[in-house]
Amino acid sequence: MQVDYPGLIRQLLPSGTVIYRVRPKGQHGKRIQLFAAPGDSDFSRQYDLARRGIKPDPLKKPSEQEKPQTIGWLVHTYLEYLEERVKAGTTSAKTLKKKRNLLARLIKNPNRKMEVPREKLIELQDGMGASPAQADAFIEAVAVLFDWAVERKYIKENTARGIKSVYRKGDGAKPWKAADVTAFFAVHKSGSTPHVAMSILLWTGCRIEDLTMLGRHHECVIDGVDALRWVPLKRGSTEVCIPILEPLRSATRAPKVLGATYVTKRGGKPYSSGGAMSAMFKRWCHEAGLSHLSAHGVRKGLAEVLAEKGCSQYEIMAILGHSEAKTSEVYTRRVERWNLARGALAKLGKRRGQSEVHDAWERLLRFKWRPETDRKPWFETNPRHAQPLAPAASEGRRARWILMAGMASAIPLVFLLALF
Repeated sequence: MQVDYPGLIRQLLPSGTVIYRVRPKGQHGKRIQLFAAPGDSDFSRQYDLARRGIKPDPLKKPSEQEKPQTIGWLVHTYLEYLEERVKAGTTSAKTLKKKRNLLARLIKNPNRKMEVPREKLIELQDGMGASPAQADAFIEAVAVLFDWAVERKYIKENTARGIKSVYRKGDGAKPWKAADVTAFFAVHKSGSTPHVAMSILLWTGCRIEDLTMLGRHHECVIDGVDALRWVPLKRGSTEVCIPILEPLRSATRAPKVLGATYVTKRGGKPYSSGGAMSAMFKRWCHEAGLSHLSAHGVRKGLAEVLAEKGCSQYEIMAILGHSEAKTSEVYTRRVERWNLARGALAKLGKRRGQSEVHDAWERLLRFKWRPETDRKPWFETNPRHAQPLAPAASEGRRARWILMAGMASAIPLVFLLALF
């Protein structure tokens, strides 16, 4: 909804800076400058004062409103520092938003001293036991904040460093399978926004936040081949150049309304953030009966398919935009291990003497010690074992020695068989 502000004047200075002035009601020759722009949180207050002929004071920064040398002052000073880095393009807005949310827990009592004791941080971490990943992210955010504060002599010690992690990383997002993609497309037909989004994820391997900016302006021709060329939004990513395959071309041309980006919401406008795009994709998965899957699982599934098709980690890097080989190696290593294991067992099956190995292990497993016989194992006749063993210890030690002896005899046999 567009709001009309009577008496508001937009002025462009020679330096290129835009300022706003207000003509007070009934005073046509007077102009009062505002210290906020339309859309700012303090704009309405300043505009109302200026229309009444009162010069508004500039809105103080959050750090200026806090008591100096308190935790509230420290956190807001740090966040304002990150805001300047976002303006300079050296920090992403996503990082700033994440830090703001995590550190909000630290300033529930903003007048506390800046140097938070380690035991207090552990107490805050324990209070987030239901979400261990979030608890670790909170401690890491505090540690980075205190590192920043130590460098500037605000505090003497970083009490967040050295706190143990409580989160145990799992397997991550579940990879999509062919049947899952078929089920998704059965519900979301060609020409729909969900169909376009899934097609782009399938045929480019991009991240969910890249859907907010990928469009026809990223299309180009390289060596006579139609291609997509873009730099992923994730910080540190390298440029990605991939051919436009026919399924992707058809999917992106199918919608009746085409916007600046491939994936648009109502009105042909792009999604405002990766978080909004991710939430909407999750909703589409739920509609298709795939609530257990997510957008990142499509990317992960593509990486595994590429690895299974024999792509090297560097080829996967080129497609998925990984900046480090170790990221792509996660997918190729698993496939290589499987191929090596399958090849080794296949070779063993072809070697002569496989039955002898099998029979040797069968005899070992069937062997039972009979204490009533006169024969004694060598370790009981050895002078170092002259002392009688307790019944339970004797039986346990006999079993261990038998197993060790069997393994020692089987290992040379396997090597001998490998020579043939």
